[in-house]
Amino acid sequence: MIDLSAIDLNLLVAFEALYAERSVTAAAQRLHVGQPAMSAALGRLRSLFADDLFVRVGRDMRPTAKADAIAPQIMAALNTVRNTLTDRQTFDPAQSQRVFTLATSDYFASLILPKMLALFSDQAPQIDLRLITVEKQSFVELIDDGIVDLALGTFDTLPSHINQVTLLKENFVGICRTGHPAIENTKISLEKFVAFPHALFTLRRDATGIVDQALAQRGLQRRIALTIPYWFTMPTAIANSDLLTAIPSCLQQHFVSHYPVQTFEIPLDLSSWTISMAWSKLCDRDAANLWLRQIIHTICQNIEL
Repeated sequence: MIDLSAIDLNLLVAFEALYAERSVTAAAQRLHVGQPAMSAALGRLRSLFADDLFVRVGRDMRPTAKADAIAPQIMAALNTVRNTLTDRQTFDPAQSQRVFTLATSDYFASLILPKMLALFSDQAPQIDLRLITVEKQSFVELIDDGIVDLALGTFDTLPSHINQVTLLKENFVGICRTGHPAIENTKISLEKFVAFPHALFTLRRDATGIVDQALAQRGLQRRIALTIPYWFTMPTAIANSDLLTAIPSCLQQHFVSHYPVQTFEIPLDLSSWTISMAWSKLCDRDAANLWLRQIIHTICQNIEL
């Protein structure tokens, strides 16, 4: 096998110019080099291919049989390199049959999915969408392996090869059944807030959340009467009991519209958090991935919390 590192591949460009111009002078002008440099390049080409390659016949430098034989391959190779260097990756959502996979929570999916499906139907009718649960212990590996295109959620420090951008800033609101005795004009006293039993959404199989941490700082404790790992089981449980709970603010409109529940202000100073979109730097310039990120970002910009 020929060691290409030992060969000046610029000689192939010189060959192309000589083959097209049939003149050392014209080839030199074409490449914006001096005639001596082009003559030197021809000498090196002859040595490389062990053939004269171009022979003066009258005023022309005519290609030899060897030059005619290798010219198509050299031209094709140079065109391939040029196309590679000038290629601007394009993505046509209207024609694409790509399958995108998102890792996200059920509640955030419920927030963006209706608008995503409407946009897909209008702009990308053949694109399919797959949603999987975002697992903080493994989603980076899924992104690295190309199994997941994007992850949507709240993330801690990410590896340097993972990009992320903030989509939404979230905070907690309280919900309870409509007509709950502890609520007055969407407000509840801290005393009543602690006195009534609570429900807690958790995936960790524990019974402690941000609200419990805030209460502990005041020397208070609430009773967690129910833990649930499904956001959309929560409003049914709340609507049929005196349980109180805290939910992300982006869910309140859906819950209040579809269930006999109402919201209230939680009488604690709870910190807000961000929902971000994460993806691999390997896909940062991928036109399809960029299109999907722009779709999601646009949807989130128009969400009213």
